[in-house]
Amino acid sequence: MIRFLLDTNALSEPIRPAPAPRFLSLLEKHRGECAIASVTWHEAVYGLNRLPAGRRREALQEYLHGVVQTSLPVLPYDTPAAEWHGRERARLVAAGLTPSFPDGQIAAIAKTQGLVLITANHDDFKHFDGLELLSWLA
Repeated sequence: MIRFLLDTNALSEPIRPAPAPRFLSLLEKHRGECAIASVTWHEAVYGLNRLPAGRRREALQEYLHGVVQTSLPVLPYDTPAAEWHGRERARLVAAGLTPSFPDGQIAAIAKTQGLVLITANHDDFKHFDGLELLSWLA
């Protein structure tokens, strides 16, 4: 059963030069309970395709297509997520806040799927109503 949605920074943690041991331990502990948003997949593929040819790009491509794509479900930005996001975006803008559109999409997928969002960027998501956030890096 899926319980956690990994934000883009969480998806990137395992391939950092020195990944946080606590993060890797929790990721292993919750194997089979994690997913990513289609928006996160887009951000990862976009980042990959901006890199010049070379070892770094090849390693990232292997990670994305050989590990991530085969082990993490990619959840869509669907109609319920779009509706929740539209309501939240209007509420936040009325309050003078302007969250990034992709962060709103990721938040909407987590919220409408009833998932905990795993992120190191709590400030990017803290104003979304009722969104449960957790960092596996702290």
